[in-house]
Amino acid sequence: MRAYKFCLQPSSEQLQQFAQTAGCVRLVWNKALALEKERLDQKLARMKFAGLCRELTRWKQREETCFLKLVHSQPLQQVCKDLDRALTDGLKKEKGFPRFKKKGIHDSFRYPQGFKVKEEKIFLPKLGWVKFRKSQEIEGIIKNVTISKRAGHWYASVQVEAEIAAPTHPKAGVEVGIDMGVVQFATLSDGQVVAPHGAYKKYQGKLIKAQRKIARQEKGSKNRGKQICKVQRIHKKISDIRLDYLHKTSTWIAKNHSKVMLEDLKVASMSRSAKGTVENPGKNVSAKSGLNKSILDQGWFEFKRQLIYKLQWLGGEVVLVNPRYTSQRCHACGASNRKNRKSQARFECVSCGHYDHADHNAALNILAAGHAVSACGNISSIAS
Repeated sequence: MRAYKFCLQPSSEQLQQFAQTAGCVRLVWNKALALEKERLDQKLARMKFAGLCRELTRWKQREETCFLKLVHSQPLQQVCKDLDRALTDGLKKEKGFPRFKKKGIHDSFRYPQGFKVKEEKIFLPKLGWVKFRKSQEIEGIIKNVTISKRAGHWYASVQVEAEIAAPTHPKAGVEVGIDMGVVQFATLSDGQVVAPHGAYKKYQGKLIKAQRKIARQEKGSKNRGKQICKVQRIHKKISDIRLDYLHKTSTWIAKNHSKVMLEDLKVASMSRSAKGTVENPGKNVSAKSGLNKSILDQGWFEFKRQLIYKLQWLGGEVVLVNPRYTSQRCHACGASNRKNRKSQARFECVSCGHYDHADHNAALNILAAGHAVSACGNISSIAS
């Protein structure tokens, strides 16, 4: 499975239809979620996908929600299917419980069939042919199309299915361990260092000014809406810089190494707020907040995701290792002691006197831990 994302170029009439479809999809999600939550509170069985589709038919017949007929049925049915899956995952504690959707946030809708792609146009049921910027060729059988809005622009994500032969990595046998950090984005066990991109820091001042301007404007006014779009464009700029950097870095590493040993970092836990509660207030809240901001700006989770699928395409593998004590363990003698790390950059073993850059020593430990994981056959820790 693979997805191609293209920027759409809709007409003014189609823009209104996009907004109408996204609004109806959001309404169906919220009404269906409220209905399911009510049934769960009353300890009744869930309606699930089939029951929600029957309820959707009734909503179309009611006078207050008859406008749902103006939208194609497929996006409305798909949102019922998405909600059913989200509730199942939420009740199993595999993911968070679904929330109600707000207007203008993550607007999207999906077509599982009925669409057509021809040259630089895509046909969407009830919306007609829409132009898009075809930046690359679509290879494979198209399974579905998702239309989404981001910073004032509409995009089409085309998911395809294709069969490919098992690839052989061009750099077979070349292995590397990677230590992720904030001061340096990544340090490789072969001594190479990847500097951080600093996308958020570059635009932080501009973003703060734009957000303060929103706070001074009247809610619901047109000027406030325009300013919100400006803030969204700044966020999009930051996100685009980060993604571009991560793609270039992950592609370079994937092409030059057939096996990558990477820390299995729990980013959500590492970036959890230290504020605490009224009864038990946290300590060093400001410092922890700054660290959380730096961690999230690096995009470690996205980097891991990109490395895994890119090495899969090339015939390589990623081995995820437990990061515990990798920064305190001496690569030369194996002794672990928190006093070994004298500072952020300096590592000096108190047992054998071995010294090195702290991040490089950690990368060597990660490489060794990856070898141990591969030898023991711990499949749960290997992504290949």
